[in-house]
Amino acid sequence: MKQLVCVSKTPDTTTNIKLAEGGKALDSAGVNYILNPYDEWYALVRAVELKAVAGGTITVINIGDASNDTVIRKALAIGADDAVRVDMQPGNALSVAKAIADHAKEGGYDIIYCGKESIDYNGSQVGAMLAEYMDLPYVGLGIHMEVEGNSATIKRDIEGGTETVQVNTPFVLSCAKGMAEQRIPNMRDIMSSKRKPIDVISGEITNTSTSISNYDLPAGKASVKMIDPDNMDELVRLLKEEAKVL
Repeated sequence: MKQLVCVSKTPDTTTNIKLAEGGKALDSAGVNYILNPYDEWYALVRAVELKAVAGGTITVINIGDASNDTVIRKALAIGADDAVRVDMQPGNALSVAKAIADHAKEGGYDIIYCGKESIDYNGSQVGAMLAEYMDLPYVGLGIHMEVEGNSATIKRDIEGGTETVQVNTPFVLSCAKGMAEQRIPNMRDIMSSKRKPIDVISGEITNTSTSISNYDLPAGKASVKMIDPDNMDELVRLLKEEAKVL
């Protein structure tokens, strides 16, 4: 079985976000970047588990410059066999999906995985767009998958419950919590990942139908007012006049 896992680089979840360029970009100074957790913990690890049963190969693909090689190496340490990096700035979701599709169309992949979203933009768009570009079935928000031959049975999250679907390979799958469990590479895997190939190919931003106007940081936490538990009238007044919940 030939599998492709789409991975992205995102700021660490503990990053103190600062804006630059008049609010149009993230200030990357001092930011620690990581492999997007949805791509790593659920998509990539499930691909590794399936390879252990069905054999075959796993390729990871990333859109970005050479600074992304660190997170790509982590994906290789977790169990991918090789990697492709499309050397271009990611742009919007549509341009990312197009760049991945341009490679994947020639790859003959049975399953193409994405995390359900990246933790920086939370767009959940690339997987569906990729499937459309490749004219493949798409299953979103997968939380469990069993594969037998060329048929997969996938349980996915829906509003208020779960849905079970069956799909034949090839297909595109976005993975959510439950699809697999986080796997920490050991030292041997980390060292061997340095010898695995990263194929760098050229790419260019296309389909720039949207652009970033500006970012806004969330409002800071408001101060806390302590109320004497016996002073219920004051509590009611504050809830009504300031919190406006009554």
